[in-house]
Amino acid sequence: MNTSRDLKKELRAAALARRDALDAAWRVDVGQRLATHADALAPSPGGVVSGFWPMRSEMDVRPLMTALAARGARIALPAILDKTTIVFREYLPDAPMIDMGFGTMGPGEGTAVLDPDVMLVPLAAFDARGHRIGYGAGYYDRAIARLKAKGLAPRLIGIAFDCQEVEHVPDEAHDQPLSEILTEAGLRRFNGG
Repeated sequence: MNTSRDLKKELRAAALARRDALDAAWRVDVGQRLATHADALAPSPGGVVSGFWPMRSEMDVRPLMTALAARGARIALPAILDKTTIVFREYLPDAPMIDMGFGTMGPGEGTAVLDPDVMLVPLAAFDARGHRIGYGAGYYDRAIARLKAKGLAPRLIGIAFDCQEVEHVPDEAHDQPLSEILTEAGLRRFNGG
């Protein structure tokens, strides 16, 4: 009998294989086009948006982050503190970036830690309910839970390609569902969001 964890592992592998098979030039083009959604995603001026440095075949949100910054948003990137914890450090284009592991880059120590108003959330797979499968370490679920425990309610927007959608993500008590997803087809709200 497959456990929820086993099923997530299978769904993750299949969705990532579909994403990896996408044409690289097309993925770059889609990443550029995401910037056209900046007005719909921008918090009030001075609000914080957490993005991410793309790894492997992930959607490149750097053009979107640039467009959001141009609209007055403060941009933050995840920084891995240990095997269970990420925080979001302010991203300043001229500041040095350091290797965060997993092929990603982020601001170094001494950079301001910010609480996001809007979170652009990377993922391996998602379903029509807004449930997501990450990469298996649970960093984002724990970070979102910590923000909620502080009384914050960040807008959670998954970033993916349409091919990463699966019929059903087995959800567990610790999973944090998304309110929206942004793919090449545009921005879509989930029923619960």
